[in-house]
Order: sequence, then C-alpha cells, then structure tokens
Amino acid sequence: MDIKYSKKFLMDNMMGPNSFRIVEEITNGIKIETGSRILDLGCGKGLTSIFLAEKYDSSVFAADLWIDPTENYERFKKVDLGEEIIPLRAEAHQLPFAHDFFDIIVTIDSYHYFGNTEGFFEKHILPLLKENGLFILAVPGLKKEFEDGKIPEELHPFWQQNMNFYTKYWWKELFSRTEGIIIEKCESLKCHDEAWKEWLECDNEYAVHDIEMMKAENGKYFDTIGIVIRKK
Repeated sequence: MDIKYSKKFLMDNMMGPNSFRIVEEITNGIKIETGSRILDLGCGKGLTSIFLAEKYDSSVFAADLWIDPTENYERFKKVDLGEEIIPLRAEAHQLPFAHDFFDIIVTIDSYHYFGNTEGFFEKHILPLLKENGLFILAVPGLKKEFEDGKIPEELHPFWQQNMNFYTKYWWKELFSRTEGIIIEKCESLKCHDEAWKEWLECDNEYAVHDIEMMKAENGKYFDTIGIVIRKK
C-alpha cells in the first residue's frame, strides 16, 4: 500500500478528526484544474496538502503557524511530493502572498480559530483569490445552537473558550455579509462520525482527551461543516 494512504501514516499525522477524509468529501464534485495554485491554510502536518497536490496535480503552499516547515518538507519528500508542495510558516493575519495569487484556498479544521470574526475573510482571505477562485473550508461545529446559549452540563468539563463551535447557519450568515462572493455550499458533512472515530483511535494526547468528550457528547451536539465560496 502507498505509504500516504496507510492507516499508520494517517494515525501518525492527524491533529484532529481525519482531515484526509474531510478534504476528500468537501472537494468531491468540485472542478479543480490541473496545475492550479492552492493555499492549504492551517495545514498541520500536511495530510490535506498531500491529498490536494496528488489528486489535482497542483502546486500547494502548505502554511501552518505551529508545525515546523522543515518537518513538513521531510514528510512531503517521504511521499514523493517534495517538489509539488511548498511548506512555510505563516500566521493567518499576516499571510505573505500577493493579491489574486491563488486559484483555490483550502482550510480544514483550523479556520474557526482565526476566521470567526467580522471582516477577517474580506481583509485577509478574499484578496488572495483570483477572480472565480474558490475558498473551501471545513470546520467542527454544532448541529444547532445550545438552548438559551448555555453549554450543556455534560460538556462543561471539556469546553474551552477558544473552541469556537458554531452552526452552519451561523457561518452562512457571517459570510453572507460579504460582497463579491457566491456561497455555493454550506452543509453538514457525511464523514463527521467516521472522521472523529479515526481521530479517537490515535494515541495523540489530544485524541485521548477527546475520547471522554465525545462519549459525553454522544452524537447530540457536534457537527462537521463544509463551505464552498466562489469569488465573483
């Protein structure tokens, strides 16, 4: 089996619910031209970058704030994609790219940490896309708003201030305030349960912590939301 599709490779490099599975679903049916220039924002250990570079035969800029670019570069070389993927360290509010530079910007399981405020998308993301370019994101979220805005008691031990989980309706409303775009998709992803199940099988310390959280949640609250936006 190709190393990048092996369970061990995925388990060793996940940093949350299986991003390989999530990016596969959210991009399914989207026409991405061979040779596109893609930004993978918040790429983590690069699973999504590997998927995008190989499936679409494109140049991928793998940007992350926390993972060392050299570490990612070694990983990309190991799967024979060292020439196709450009690893770099970048902070989402200070992206070092020209306007109209990317055909596609993808962000999986990271945008909710930095992009959940009014004006962020318009200032920091949209200018980097070419005309007719696509912004493709997936975030963890909620099936519906908590009753009276109160966090359910069973989630109290696990809830953190920076989780920033919202419903797909909340995200659609946020993006709908932006001019010059078309929201082509905003939906719950079918792979939610499987992506989380695979993450909880990892021996990553954060995955071990999340086991109890997901037992408490018991399928009642959490969702994985996929959004596709086209720049006019």
